[in-house]
Amino acid sequence: MTDLTGKTALITGASRGIGEAAARLFAKQGANVVLAARGQDKISRIADEIGANARAVACDVAQFEDMRHAVDLACEAFGGLDILVGNAGMIEPISHIESTDAEDWGRAIDVNLKGVFHGMRAALPVMREKGGGTIITISSGAAHSPLEGWSAYCASKAGAAMLTRSAHLELGGDGLRIMGLSPGTVATQMQREIKSSGLNPVSQLEWEDHVPPEWPAKCLLWMCDADSDDYLGEEISLRDEAIRQRLGLS
Repeated sequence: MTDLTGKTALITGASRGIGEAAARLFAKQGANVVLAARGQDKISRIADEIGANARAVACDVAQFEDMRHAVDLACEAFGGLDILVGNAGMIEPISHIESTDAEDWGRAIDVNLKGVFHGMRAALPVMREKGGGTIITISSGAAHSPLEGWSAYCASKAGAAMLTRSAHLELGGDGLRIMGLSPGTVATQMQREIKSSGLNPVSQLEWEDHVPPEWPAKCLLWMCDADSDDYLGEEISLRDEAIRQRLGLS
């Protein structure tokens, strides 16, 4: 598995699910990790369990200053930033467009799209000064296919996917490794929210139909290695059987 000794990773949405699994795995592989999420208590507990090479920072990705503070913390604690995983996201509101609360819809855009931009904008100057870095956006099949009741999620994820491609276009020649990961349906709290909505085919899936969060975490680890350079600027799908075989997940 990829050795991250001496690297520092900032992971948003790290209080549970994919973010927590990635933080634990990255630390196990030698990385310093900064866990960012709105729930300070949860990420502090996880950071304590990981040990001395972990820090926790309360952060709302919808606020640029919060993301800049998280990047500053990584630099102060560990001397720089090598990896950014833009994982924070929300599925709500799940509702039809004509009845969706406008503020709730806008909040999803703030988190799922603007949050990705805020992370990139805060991290890029640090990475450019250091001469390189890896930025990975957590995408979704919803970025490419509309689903009933998911207009905010689909629109924000589509925007984040295009933002990731744009970042690669602008910065891929400057030592920045930028790409996306579409993990498929993952056994996290988000799937419980989807299930309770009863809308669209995803809500009809059973819990055992979803992959464990450790699967996308393992893919994220591999994406931090030069072995994945063929996918720079692209979006890797964990539904792709060839990718699963490559990662030993089949």
